[in-house]
Amino acid sequence: MSKVQFVNESQFAGEVENAEGAVLVDFTASWCPPCKALAPVLESVSARYEGRAKVVKVDADENANLAARYGVTGLPNLLFFRDGEIVNQAVGFQSEEKLAALLDKVIES
Repeated sequence: MSKVQFVNESQFAGEVENAEGAVLVDFTASWCPPCKALAPVLESVSARYEGRAKVVKVDADENANLAARYGVTGLPNLLFFRDGEIVNQAVGFQSEEKLAALLDKVIES
């Protein structure tokens, strides 16, 4: 079973904006090849950071208002939250090492 769960607009506040600690949000779409390539990387990162950070996905097409609220124009679009606030962002495919380094900074801040 996937460790990385999809959240929708109605779940976003509870899962991300009101969450304590680090949350990595992947704005994705089913038609996006780099998003598909990123999926196993996110699964690995989610397992690696279990208990220290949460990783969730948002389908940008199905949650267009949410994507617009966060200025998502390119996919995949990764937003790093700390205690409900955006502290970093990365657009495009990222390696596991890069995501780990970015998450470490969020966790340590």
